[in-house]
Amino acid sequence: MQGFLSVDLGRTQARTARAADTAMMFCFTLLALLCCGIFVTSGNAQPRSSSYSGEYGGGGGKRFSHSGNQLDGPITAIRVRVNRLYIVGLQVRYGKEWSNYVGGSSGDLEEIFLHPGESITQATGKYKYYLRRLVFITDKHRYFQFGKDTGTSFNAAPLFPGTILRYFSGRSGSVIDAIGFHWDNYPHSCPNCGK
Repeated sequence: MQGFLSVDLGRTQARTARAADTAMMFCFTLLALLCCGIFVTSGNAQPRSSSYSGEYGGGGGKRFSHSGNQLDGPITAIRVRVNRLYIVGLQVRYGKEWSNYVGGSSGDLEEIFLHPGESITQATGKYKYYLRRLVFITDKHRYFQFGKDTGTSFNAAPLFPGTILRYFSGRSGSVIDAIGFHWDNYPHSCPNCGK
């Protein structure tokens, strides 16, 4: 019986040693593959360019995002509806296509058009529970302002140099409750821009 037990014990130790060797070889192989992947892709890696500023405003409203609209092209025009207290609504033209209108219906609708190739490079404003003021500054040094100059100030700008405002997101109801700004490179290929 003692001889049988020592043979089984020897076999178990041999199996354990083989399993440990196999696991260690797997770990080394995985590490080598990861290192090769890092070295191979690091030469082709593109620098980061997208960033986000926001969300500025209060906590109410229903979420909106124009992330899909940016595929239609760069921002070419903006409609902003304002009343005596708040930024009420927003609609943006991407390339030649207008986004869905978000916000309420009271107040006056104002509209701006960007020159061909012009982009928004900074947005500032004010809020208190709702968005009260919006100011857009372009790379052609033009300045567009909407709303009242009261509330908590914000300044939104891209994190990476040479990037522009690509699209908006936020929350809205009867007014624009909050807004966020998404920055990235200018879209160089744009089939819907008519260039």
